[in-house]
Amino acid sequence: MTQLVDYQLADGIATITITNGKANALSHEVFEALNQALDQAEQDKAVVILAGQAGIFSGGYDLKEMQKGPKEAAALVNVGSTFTRRLSAFPLPVIAACGGHAIAKGAFILLSVDYRLGVEGPFKLGLNEVAIGMTMHHAGIEIARHRLTPAHFHRSVMNAEIFDPQGAVQAGFLDRVVPADQLMEQALATANQFRQLNLKAHGQTKLKARAGYLETLDNAIAQDNKHLGLM
Repeated sequence: MTQLVDYQLADGIATITITNGKANALSHEVFEALNQALDQAEQDKAVVILAGQAGIFSGGYDLKEMQKGPKEAAALVNVGSTFTRRLSAFPLPVIAACGGHAIAKGAFILLSVDYRLGVEGPFKLGLNEVAIGMTMHHAGIEIARHRLTPAHFHRSVMNAEIFDPQGAVQAGFLDRVVPADQLMEQALATANQFRQLNLKAHGQTKLKARAGYLETLDNAIAQDNKHLGLM
C-alpha cells in the first residue's frame, strides 16, 4: 500500500508530508494517517512542519469519497473539520510549508496552523466551494472568518475568489512567500525559531487566545453534523 503521509523527526522538528497522488487529496485514510503523525509529534514534543508535494499542498477532499453520496460526503467533512480544529488547538507550533496550490480543504488547513510559508509561482490558493456548487458549511465559514481579513473573507467565502501566492498573503492564507527551492530550508529555519520559545507557554497562550474561536468552531461543527444528519 502506498504511504499517504510521511513522518520524519530530526532535532526536535517533525516534518509531516502528505503524499497522496497528484492532487494530494484528503481522504479518510489520509486524515487517519495525519492524526497518527500528530500523535507521534506530541509524543516527541516536536515542532511540526506540515508539507505537501512540489507544486501542490492539497487540492482538498477526495472527490471519489465526496461523490459516493450525501452521508459519505458529510462523514468526510466532519473528519476534516475535526482535524482542522485539532490543528488550531495543537499544543506545539505547526508550520505549513505550502509548495504550490492549496484549494478548498487544503486552504482550510493553512487557515488552521500557526505559521504559513508559500512559494512563488503561478499557483492558486483559496476556497472554491461556491464555484463548484457547494454551500459553505458552518465550520468552514468560521475557520475563514477567524483568519482572513474582513474584506477577503467575503471575497473568499461568498465569491469563491482564488488568489495567487502574494494575494494569499494579503488575504490571510499565507504569512510569507519564498522561492520554491528555498521552501523547506525556510520552513526549518522558522521551526528552529519556534523551538526557541517556551513551548508550554506557547501552547497555553494559544488556547487562551483562541478560546472563543474554538468554542465557536465546536458549535459550528455540531451545527454541521445536525444539518448533515450525523447527530
